[in-house]
Amino acid sequence: MRWRRRHDWPDRPARPKVRRLSADERDKYLSGMIRAIDRSPVLSGLHFEVHALRGRFYIERRFQNEDGTLIGTATLGRITPLTGSTTALLLEVEYRQGSWSEIAKGSVQKVMNAIANDNKGTFHGLGSLNQSLRKAGKGLQRLPVKKRRNGRFVFSETEEPCSAQEALFHYFGLPVDVIARPRTWYWYHRKPHILEVSRDRRRVLVRFSTSSLSGEFGGTCLYICREGRWGAFTIKPSESDDITTAERWLEMRKWRQWT
Repeated sequence: MRWRRRHDWPDRPARPKVRRLSADERDKYLSGMIRAIDRSPVLSGLHFEVHALRGRFYIERRFQNEDGTLIGTATLGRITPLTGSTTALLLEVEYRQGSWSEIAKGSVQKVMNAIANDNKGTFHGLGSLNQSLRKAGKGLQRLPVKKRRNGRFVFSETEEPCSAQEALFHYFGLPVDVIARPRTWYWYHRKPHILEVSRDRRRVLVRFSTSSLSGEFGGTCLYICREGRWGAFTIKPSESDDITTAERWLEMRKWRQWT
């Protein structure tokens, strides 16, 4: 077997060149991105922000506790103006430190739609909910949803099926930020499915799963309403068969979720 010499390997593709913006151009882009966040029920509900820094725009999310106090921020992506076009923007995420990967490329509207309608979990995973809310045009107003005998959820007016996130928001009444709280499962692009629901609708067990050539990977979250407030708790796999088992395990741990 003959090993390739170093110079035999193909060169890495050149990094896109950053286009320098005038102050007016920067402010115009920034205003467009802020408007896109304000128009998105999910992005505004999750406290997304955008900031201009050193010729790029950084997408950040502010995290708050139950009392609304800021407890941290996270940079979820960056947007770079590209040379060769006055409208071309590059949206990237940092999967490893210093290693950025392309998510979308195009106008302000295109890259911001890629963030707002994200279904995989790269930014939040609530894209289906964002789209149905935008279509209804009523902000964060909940829509009528019903549960069929087979356990599936549909919109009452159209009979269209609901995603798990839409059912959690419209049917059970969870806040947007609580639905997105199992951040790790979303970040690993695991799709949520509702496994079990309590009769009083105050407990919902959700399985997050994905499959590849290496097998199937999952995680479980128990959404539970305690003292009038919804919370989200990730559950140890061996204790996630049903709601009763998951809640008993959490009580034994004094409500410390699995990490």
